[in-house]
Amino acid sequence: MDKPTGSTVSPQEALIYAMVTLSAVDRQMTDRELRKIGDVVNTLPIFGGFDTDRLVAVAEACATITREEDGLHAVLATIATSLPKKLHETAYALAVEVAAADLHVEQEELRFLELLRDVLDVDSLTAAAIERGARARYRTL
Repeated sequence: MDKPTGSTVSPQEALIYAMVTLSAVDRQMTDRELRKIGDVVNTLPIFGGFDTDRLVAVAEACATITREEDGLHAVLATIATSLPKKLHETAYALAVEVAAADLHVEQEELRFLELLRDVLDVDSLTAAAIERGARARYRTL
């Protein structure tokens, strides 16, 4: 997939776009996924200084883009153009974290992760390691 051109948002907003889009792509944003997004934004150092009161507005802005014609690709383009290379793996890891949060990954979520991996140029070995780590963290008895 060619790297698309898109509008830009802050890197923190782009990370939120990745998580929100993953959660919404199957048309079911579960409570676990939404809690995970909130937990990530509230606890990870990358979101230091981010005004958490803006989380809902950022999520709504992302949702607005996804409803446009070719919205999914527009969101992917925005994520890709807004993140420095050093945060590409972070974006992928956060999306995987949200996917794993409800202990069931839908086909649409897998497809979004594939598209995100491609647009961010996350290599397959790194992606596999990120996915394996999430499986280990979310394994149940």
